[in-house]
Amino acid sequence: MRDINFLTENNAKPIWHPMAHPAEMRTTPPKIIMKGEGVSVTDADGRTVLDAVGGLWNVNLGYSCDPIKKAMAAQLDALPYYSGFRGTSTGPSIELAYELAEWFAPEGMVRAFFTSGGSDSVETALRLARQYWKIRGQGDRTKFLALKKGYHGTHFGGASVNGNANFRRNYEPLLPGVFHTPAPMTYRNPFDETDPAKLAKLCARAIEEEIAFQGADTIAAFIMEPVLGAGGVIVPHESFMPMVRAICDRHDILLIADEVVTGFGRTGAWSGSRLSGVKPDFMTMAKAITSGYFPLGATLIGAKVADVFEADKTSFGSIGHGYTYSGHPVGCAAGLAALAETRRLAVNENAAARGVDLGKALEALKAKHQLVGDVRYQGLMAAIELVSDRAAKKPVDKKTMAVVADGAYGAGVMLRVSGNTVILSPPLIITTADVAKIAEGLDAGLAAAAAA
Repeated sequence: MRDINFLTENNAKPIWHPMAHPAEMRTTPPKIIMKGEGVSVTDADGRTVLDAVGGLWNVNLGYSCDPIKKAMAAQLDALPYYSGFRGTSTGPSIELAYELAEWFAPEGMVRAFFTSGGSDSVETALRLARQYWKIRGQGDRTKFLALKKGYHGTHFGGASVNGNANFRRNYEPLLPGVFHTPAPMTYRNPFDETDPAKLAKLCARAIEEEIAFQGADTIAAFIMEPVLGAGGVIVPHESFMPMVRAICDRHDILLIADEVVTGFGRTGAWSGSRLSGVKPDFMTMAKAITSGYFPLGATLIGAKVADVFEADKTSFGSIGHGYTYSGHPVGCAAGLAALAETRRLAVNENAAARGVDLGKALEALKAKHQLVGDVRYQGLMAAIELVSDRAAKKPVDKKTMAVVADGAYGAGVMLRVSGNTVILSPPLIITTADVAKIAEGLDAGLAAAAAA
């Protein structure tokens, strides 16, 4: 690799960064991360900070998981790549598909379709949902329902079911036939309802009304995150997802659970669906499936859908969809090792316990700092929404958010900023001391913003 001077000189110049304005990146170049160890990362200046972002929701096992690294190296020696298209398969892909079906049997999953990441997994679920209805002779079922504030990736299908204008406006027109209903967010919702159970019922009623308006026989699927992530860590009342499942059942609509973030323990359960006691028809997976060590995802398919495809004798059942790297053998080897470590370490249990610690710390910060309008958390998914006026819930500006993030970084903690919200998604192996460190970093950042 070229030296640090070269990297610093060319930072944000030949590269455009995801989810960023190219001009802003050139004016204020991003931090250059050079090394990771445990739950910390080190930048080009040699500063080591606790990674409260977990890479991007995905480095559940931290940066020093040797079993994954060794599995990848061994697979590179044996077979670095082969196609998973019709006619060929690889050993690791067969084994990982089996493991995933076993892991998510309580959610009713029986098959896996491999992808390169979360956006691919969502795209696959949307396409297979439409295809399912064509096989069943109900070709009018092409529409999708989704929640406002939901996030489902960046492909045209995923961007279309996204419920946040930030990911839509610059790319419209998007996929027709997608309709959104209110998210069960107690802090901001169109019903001015703060009781989570009552709000869940109101949001469920809005879904019923939209189905009645569109016509149930025109809707292919409803897609939702069990806990909304990028939209600001919105934690629905425990009754909400079961109500959605019941609504879908009444109207014969497929339910897609987007578990790209919530899968493999982050909520304190092995999936958000399991946390809610729900069996969806599809589950989309990525991120923690390899703990971020290799780009890999999967769309998991429930028995009802699988049975229809596998019983079909027409051309409608043929899957004309896939990716060059579907079932990549190195990625699947990484996945097998990551799942073994994920189970061995029982990271779901640690996420639940440390999530309680983190929630208490965030509530204390809210009591201390007027800038904090709301805190939301479930397991090791958390968000702090910052406002300049608590009564009016007026979001703070971008400059204030930068001061918070920089102040925390100076105190040794990496944060992620999204709009007026700080989102926390640390590795699932963090300790009580790590939670305290995150709280100290946030405290320093909020104090710096208050003094600015």
